Amino acid sequence: MTAPTPKPSSDEREFRALTEGLEIRAAAGAGEIRTAAGYAVLYDQEANVFDIWIETIAPGAFDKSLQERDVLAVHSHDTGRVVGRKNAGTLTLRSDSKGIAFENPLPDTSDGRDLAVQIDRGDISGMSFGFRATKQEWDDASDPPRRRILEGELYEITYTPMPVWKQTEVGLRSLEGARQERRSHNRVGAVGRIASKRMKLAQAERSI
Repeated sequence: MTAPTPKPSSDEREFRALTEGLEIRAAAGAGEIRTAAGYAVLYDQEANVFDIWIETIAPGAFDKSLQERDVLAVHSHDTGRVVGRKNAGTLTLRSDSKGIAFENPLPDTSDGRDLAVQIDRGDISGMSFGFRATKQEWDDASDPPRRRILEGELYEITYTPMPVWKQTEVGLRSLEGARQERRSHNRVGAVGRIASKRMKLAQAERSI
């Protein structure tokens, strides 16, 4: 059964890994800016979260967030090592049919120069993205359960040699909330069915 889950608290951020499509684009001239490009998020791609649940992100799940929120591009999940920022025009994010594509002209800093070399060499080939789910559905009837992110807030994309899955306890709390809601719904339904049967029985007895 697919069920919505309660609204999350104010800062339940999660991180998901993405390990494909990262590249460096460079102009021919020396000293030109080198741009990292690829996809920060992929839609409708099944992700197995530690064999606990299967997760997909619905197309357009972050569209509202992209219109309203700033997003950082950082190195190794360190917000003190910013290499791009949406509101500063140094990080471009675009939602299309595949996912959220990005372009990030890397700065002329030690992190920016190192990233250009590391991505070009393949030392850094993946990313993680940080988000908060604001609307989601769980299908607890399948094994493992399936989670679909319908809407969310995107906070950061991060370059890292070891993309990680973090804050999975947030998803676990969400799953438990969906299960509790379903149990509550089932209890209410059961009480209603019992009351209906009792009423029919009483009516039958009166007609005897």
